[in-house]
Amino acid sequence: MKKVLVPLPDYGFDPTEAAIPWLLLTAKGYDVQFATPGGYSAMADMRMLRGEQLGIWKWLLQARKDAVAAYHQMSNSDAFCNPCKYGEIKTDDFDALLLPGGHDKGMKEYLESASLQQAVARFFSAQKPVGAICHGVVLAARSKDLQTGKSVLHTYKTTALLQSQELAAYHLTKFWLKDYYLTYPTTVQTEVTACLGEADHFIKGPLPIFRDAPHHLHRGFTVLDRHYLSARWPGDAYRFAADFIKLLGE
Repeated sequence: MKKVLVPLPDYGFDPTEAAIPWLLLTAKGYDVQFATPGGYSAMADMRMLRGEQLGIWKWLLQARKDAVAAYHQMSNSDAFCNPCKYGEIKTDDFDALLLPGGHDKGMKEYLESASLQQAVARFFSAQKPVGAICHGVVLAARSKDLQTGKSVLHTYKTTALLQSQELAAYHLTKFWLKDYYLTYPTTVQTEVTACLGEADHFIKGPLPIFRDAPHHLHRGFTVLDRHYLSARWPGDAYRFAADFIKLLGE
């Protein structure tokens, strides 16, 4: 049974981007384990789960019912309730790494963790399958190659949360949620692109209008470069999970 590691912050990750891959991976028999800063159970962004303060945009921005149900299943699993610490991650214990995203400010301890960045770099060095979606790509971009000192994504093609998506969510809600949708002043697309050897290695994909679903995988978008798979937002989650499972089977 292949083991997949999913690191999470203590609070603030996107429920769809973690739970849908977990659901599909466990359904296929993969052993999904978790890691958090202190080894305690994580909690997803409650606003994404409950739609609180999203106003008239709740229908668009809140996690869908299928993702919420998957999250509750995942959060009650033994593996989720017993994560290891970031500093205890041993690359040899896992066959693959999956990096969810999320935009709540609680994500910063995940995105800025030196020990977690070092672990990501070890997975890249070992050329083990790595999947990253949304802000998870920022974590990968900040992880430095063990030999060159450059981002592990420097020679890779990738996608991530688009600047147009990030700024649209921010402008729709800024009057009452302030900068909730801007984790940092610099957008995800801008930061990730700056880490790449070639700017055109950031691939936007088709216009992200509709979310994907089990029977509508074509609505999702991913970029595969060697052992590294990336996606943009919760609307790509099913396609991302399906393509990651294919990558694990190769």
